[in-house]
Amino acid sequence: MKLSDLRIYNIANEISDEIWKLVDKWDYFTKDTIGKQFVRSADSISSNIAEGYGRYHFKENKNFLYYSRGSAYESLDWLQKANRRNLISLNNAESLKARIEDLIIKLNAYIKSIGKKSNDH
Repeated sequence: MKLSDLRIYNIANEISDEIWKLVDKWDYFTKDTIGKQFVRSADSISSNIAEGYGRYHFKENKNFLYYSRGSAYESLDWLQKANRRNLISLNNAESLKARIEDLIIKLNAYIKSIGKKSNDH
């Protein structure tokens, strides 16, 4: 299986692209403070999945999946801040929150499956 076939990787990329598009519309101050942090945490979800996927041992892969999950929770925190500060509509915030929470569930399932298969991926 290729990395691009991994569903959680693709979902994480879709979420980070959506966050990028939202943040890109913000003013300079907002982008420079909350925006950069929000984009970095969202981008880090898929980046850590990719880095773990490329590791030779399943324990290393798991470790990067844990980092990915942490970045997902960080993204939820930035999303909450963006919503409280009226930087994102309630509908967008709720939709993104549901997608990130669903991704966390999928990450948890994937983490549990690592090492139980003959293939590390």
